[in-house]
This record gives sequence, C-alpha cells and structure tokens, in this order.
Amino acid sequence: MMLHTKSESDITSLAPSSPSRSPKRPVYFVQSPSRDSQDGDKSSSIQATPNFRSPMESPSHPSVGRHSRNSSSSRFSGIFRSHSGRKVGRKRNDKGWPECNVIVEEGKYDEYDDEKRFTRRLQALMALLTFIVLFTVLCLIIWGAARPFKADIAVKSLAVNSLYVGEGSDSSGVITKMLTINGSLRLGIHNPATFFGIHVSSSPVNLVYSEVVIATGQLKKYYQQRKSRRTATVSLEATKVPLYGAGSSLVVSDAGVFEIPLRLEFEIRSKGEVVGKLVTTKHRRQISCTLILKSNTIKPTKFKKSSCTYK
Repeated sequence: MMLHTKSESDITSLAPSSPSRSPKRPVYFVQSPSRDSQDGDKSSSIQATPNFRSPMESPSHPSVGRHSRNSSSSRFSGIFRSHSGRKVGRKRNDKGWPECNVIVEEGKYDEYDDEKRFTRRLQALMALLTFIVLFTVLCLIIWGAARPFKADIAVKSLAVNSLYVGEGSDSSGVITKMLTINGSLRLGIHNPATFFGIHVSSSPVNLVYSEVVIATGQLKKYYQQRKSRRTATVSLEATKVPLYGAGSSLVVSDAGVFEIPLRLEFEIRSKGEVVGKLVTTKHRRQISCTLILKSNTIKPTKFKKSSCTYK
C-alpha cells in the first residue's frame, strides 16, 4: 500500500468543495477619512465589518422584523427616555411593538356641539314660553278692561199695522178663534265700548198671549262699531193663529173692537272682538215687556222703562 502525500495546493483546492462545513469568511476592514482631523491629513479609522453567516444577514438582505423594531425603537426613543437621560423600560405587545401612554383629550367636540345646541334650544324655548305668558297676561288685562262694556238695549215701540180676531177652524177641523197680526218692533242698541265693536244678534222675538205665541220675529245679525247707537227693527207677523181656550177670555164688540194683553219676550246677544278672535267678550240680555193692544189704535205703542225688565 502506497501512501500519497498531498501537497498544500491540493489541500487548498479541495477545501472549498468539502460539503461538511463551510469555512469562515474573512473579516474586511474599511478605511475612511476621520472627521476629527483638522490639519487636512487623512487619518484612518478602521471599522470592522461583521461576519455574516448567511446571505439573509447581509446588508443587502435586511431583516424586516429587526429593521422595523430598530426603526420603531429609534422613532419612539425620545418618548421612552426619562428626564435623567436614561432609557426607561416599556412593555411590548404581542407583535413586539413598545406600548406607549396615549394622551386622551378631555371631552369631545361633538359633545361640546351637542351641549351648545341644547343650550340654544333651551334658550329659544324659554323665550317662547316667556312670550306666551306675557301675551296671556296682556290678553287677560285687556279682557278684564273690556268686560264691563255691555250693550245697552232699550225697547222703544211696537207699531201694529193690522190686528184682527175672527172665528175659524184649525187643520184638524176644530172651531176656535183665529188671530191675525202684522207689526214691527223698534229697538235702540248702544255700544259703549271705546276700543272694540260688537256683533249683535237675538233669539226669536215672541209675542205671547196667555202662554200662546201668536207672533214671532228675528233680529238680523249685524256689526255695530264702537261708541255708536243704532235703531234695529224686528218684523212680527202671524196669520190665523188658533187661540183655543185662551180665546174664551177675549171679548170682541159688535163693531169688532177689542183689547188684547200681550207679553213680549226675547234675548239680545252681543259679542265683542277685542283682540281679533283671541280675546272676545260675550253678553246676553233677557228682555220681557208687557203691553195692551187695541184693535182700533193706529199709533205705535211706546214702552216705558217700567214696562220692561232687562236681565
């Protein structure tokens, strides 16, 4: 068996092809000019380039995780330093990022806007309520001042154009006395109010004989201005009204002359619009008058104050 000695060149050539282990890469030195040199001489400063075991650790393939951590640590380095200049240890989350205290502002702009908007609405509501209260009080004062002004009613006269009593039969064939009358009633109405007019109307004006309504009329509704006087006329008509038992007390002479006691009953209504339809005053006057009509009298029958009652 022959032993072959390997030369140094053979060993050197075979070493790179050995798959068992990889040789260590040599360390490179980079010489750069020093920044501290003042006289212009180039002094060398040597930096050692670290030995990278794998291509992924080389500067051409930087690690994403390590780069992000280094950049994040450098980015937040100003925050994580204490007043003495020393680094303060911080907790890190699951991804390795350092946790930092976030300054939370007190309150939000939306809450401030909502509060300001609510304040404005409250002020508007308070102003509206104040206006309503003041307006109500003012209306009550005006209503109280207008309340005493009542329309003055005076029954002046009743003019009878025709008055006739005769025998006849009603719709059922019952024979009784029949009365026919045609006349007009004159009323004096005075509005004493100094700052508002009134609307005047009436209930049916009834002419009654012994509880039997023999004639009726109606005052037409009208408007009367403030501090004014007016004479209103109501027409009273009735044709062949059966008197039945009431006619037994009615005595008619041979010449056809008779006297008949009558009672006049009606109601006058007045409505004053003080402040439009918001403030109004209403008054009612119940009027009752007594009179005796003569069939042969042409002149109007005038009413005395004692002949009528006003309620």
